[in-house]
Amino acid sequence: MSFPDIRTLVPHAGPMVLLDRVLAADADSLCAEVTIRADTLFCDGTGVGTWIGIEYMAQAIAAHAGVAALNDGAAVKVGFLLGARRYECSRPLFASGSVLQVFVVRTLQSDNGLGAFECRIEIDGVVAANATITVFLPDNVQDFIGGLSGGAV
Repeated sequence: MSFPDIRTLVPHAGPMVLLDRVLAADADSLCAEVTIRADTLFCDGTGVGTWIGIEYMAQAIAAHAGVAALNDGAAVKVGFLLGARRYECSRPLFASGSVLQVFVVRTLQSDNGLGAFECRIEIDGVVAANATITVFLPDNVQDFIGGLSGGAV
């Protein structure tokens, strides 16, 4: 199956789109890919620090929501990363030239927009990082932000 360009699936702009493409997706999961190159954002020449793995996972979750939105004929919406639990990584950096596959599987989705995903990053079929990521996808981001700021957006 072919998927739209990743930039149509995540509500990020320019170089902040960190993933290269979606490889597979269904109602509860997604696999995305990113190749670490010298010009990859956050690359110091030798690689990308593994703390960026949380953002790779979060963007894969955003892509999952984007695929679902497009399948429903809806617009891609902004969501929020609430937290990461038990982020573990077996290496100090994602080395230049590495091809990362980022897997996300939804384990919880509530009617109020809260969700949880089990996530992992594999390199050459070996798990390099994993975490549980919690997210929030409000129905209307402007109303949500306005509510946080006391009404002023």
